[in-house]
Amino acid sequence: MIQGDPSLPPGFAHPHASEQARAIAERGTILRVQVGSGVHGTSVTGQDDRDEMGICLEPPEFVTGLARVPAGTGAETYTVAFEQYERHTVWDEPGGVANRSGAGDLDVIIYAARKWCRLALSGNPTVLLPLFVPDEEVMIRTAAGAELVAHADRFVSRLAGERFLGYLRSQRAAMTGESGAHTNRPELVAVHGYDTKYAMHALRLGVQGIELLSTGRITLPIPEPDLGYLRSIRRGEVALPEVVAAIDDAAARLSALAVASSVPEQPDRRWVDEWLHRAHLEYWRAGS
Repeated sequence: MIQGDPSLPPGFAHPHASEQARAIAERGTILRVQVGSGVHGTSVTGQDDRDEMGICLEPPEFVTGLARVPAGTGAETYTVAFEQYERHTVWDEPGGVANRSGAGDLDVIIYAARKWCRLALSGNPTVLLPLFVPDEEVMIRTAAGAELVAHADRFVSRLAGERFLGYLRSQRAAMTGESGAHTNRPELVAVHGYDTKYAMHALRLGVQGIELLSTGRITLPIPEPDLGYLRSIRRGEVALPEVVAAIDDAAARLSALAVASSVPEQPDRRWVDEWLHRAHLEYWRAGS
C-alpha cells in the first residue's frame, strides 16, 4: 500500500468541482497516480504541466440511492450525478476554465470507480494507464487499488485497438491542421511547421497500443529506442513527412492487431463487476 496526501485543490464553479464532490473523492481514493508526459518519459524540462488521475469509491447513498452533488461551487440548486472530481489549477488564473494548462500547472481528475471501470473496459487509452504506472509515480494505492493493479489483465482486450486508433487519428489530424481539427499551440506550428506535441502523442499512442495488444501491458516510462525518437519529435527535430510516415505505419500495425491479437477479444466484465460490489461493500463496512 502507498498512502500519500489525498488532498485535492479546492472546489470551483465547474460541474464536476463542487466541494462535496471533492470530499467524496478525497475520502474514497483507492488509487492516484501521475498519467502525463512525466510518467511516459516524454516531458521536456520546464514546459509541461502535471497530469494526475485517480479512482475513488462512493458513499452508499450515491450508489444505491439517488444522492447527487452540486454542479460546482455556488450551484447548490443545480445538481449532477457524482462521476468524478475534476480540477485544473490554471482555472484560478484570469480567464478561468478557458485557460490552457502550462508549465507547473496541475490537472487532476478522480473518477468514481464505476465510471472508471466502464471507461477502462472500453479500452480508453488514458484511463487504462493507472494500471501500469510504476511505484515511484503512485501517490495513493490502497488494498482495493492494489487489487485492481494486480488484475490489470482483466481490463485488456482487443477493444482497446479501436480506441487507441481513434485517439491516434485525432492527434494526427490536429498535428496536420486538418479541417475541423482542434489545435491550440500556434507557437509550435510557427517554429516547427507542425504541432510537435500532437505529433509526439499520436505516435506514442501507436507505440503503446501496439505493446498493449501484443503483450497485454504498457511499459512506463516508454522504453528506448522509442522514447528517444518520441522526444526528438517533441523537440521538432524530425521532418513532418517522416513523422507522418511513422504514425501511419504504427496505425497500420495497430489496425492489424485489433483484429488478430493474442489478448482476449473482450475484457473480463464479470470479474470487474464482482470487484465493484466487493470493494464498495468493504468500504461501507469500514464506515465511509
